[in-house]
Amino acid sequence: MNTSAPSPFSIGSVAPAVITRTGGPIESEGSLVDAELTVDAPTGHDILVEVAAVSVNPVDVKVRAGGEVADRVLGWDASGVVAAVGPDVTLFQPGDEVWYAGDITRPGTYSRMHLVDERIVGRKPSSLSHAEAAAMPLTTITAYEALFHKLKLTSASTGTLLVLGAAGGVGSILIQLAKELTGVRVIATASRDETRAWVTEMGADAVVNHRGDLAANVADVAPEGVDWVFTSHTGKNLPAIVELLKPFGEIVAIDDEAGLDLLSLKAKALSWHWELMFTRSAQHTADMVLQHDLLGEVADLVDAGRIRTTLTHTFSPLNAEQLRAAHALVETGGAIGKTVVAV
Repeated sequence: MNTSAPSPFSIGSVAPAVITRTGGPIESEGSLVDAELTVDAPTGHDILVEVAAVSVNPVDVKVRAGGEVADRVLGWDASGVVAAVGPDVTLFQPGDEVWYAGDITRPGTYSRMHLVDERIVGRKPSSLSHAEAAAMPLTTITAYEALFHKLKLTSASTGTLLVLGAAGGVGSILIQLAKELTGVRVIATASRDETRAWVTEMGADAVVNHRGDLAANVADVAPEGVDWVFTSHTGKNLPAIVELLKPFGEIVAIDDEAGLDLLSLKAKALSWHWELMFTRSAQHTADMVLQHDLLGEVADLVDAGRIRTTLTHTFSPLNAEQLRAAHALVETGGAIGKTVVAV
């Protein structure tokens, strides 16, 4: 979609942004502060995007809380409008509405004007607002790569997929993608009434409580075991995951648990996959454009009414105060779906 209104922020001028001065706890004075940054011209494959909305992901919170991020712009999800393009750009033109998850090695999206490589950007679903769209790119790419690049599921795949952390941002879109694009049965874990209702709404075939005896709870609905596990909460759940998986089963994980006993996978010849959606952009892999392609495919699914936004909370406007509030919510670890801050 093209829009005709020119950006109020011209190249060489300054535009509002939010930076972390010191990182650390969200309550600290320098955690997130308002600033102004010079608007640079796009070069190479970069496009310059006027950002309309961003989402706050656990990675935003993790990087900020970890400190050693002085004067850095955070944020790795955005929806907005292309304001200018670099000389090598072929996928977009000024006025196009786009959504993307950015590159963790570059300045983030908490800025009204943002440079990003076109090859990791997709066209925004025309049926969504910018806030609804901003909720989705990072989690969509993560879920898509986990299902189809790592587990290599297809439309012909059958079997059972167990999703741990199903009510979170990634789980919410992963359930939908699995149900729309494969033939697998999805078992989701959730412990509260509201999270159980949410994952059921996303399309889960069965919901089990991850508190208590996870293996026994899953076995009640899948007595023969499961074929695949997606996990954002491995840690203490790894023994149950190994017990539940059938021989030659596969695990794809996105969390950062240390000290995992991966030797326990050997007896059943289980396969372990890490999923990190920033790998393609950070390592400049030759297939970066796959993220452009998959965002386009999911945009088509959204516009066809087959996939829905996972937005549940919206803060506004896009400034340090509202981003601090959004970070505080995500930091609780109990948020359902996705949290967005919109212009």
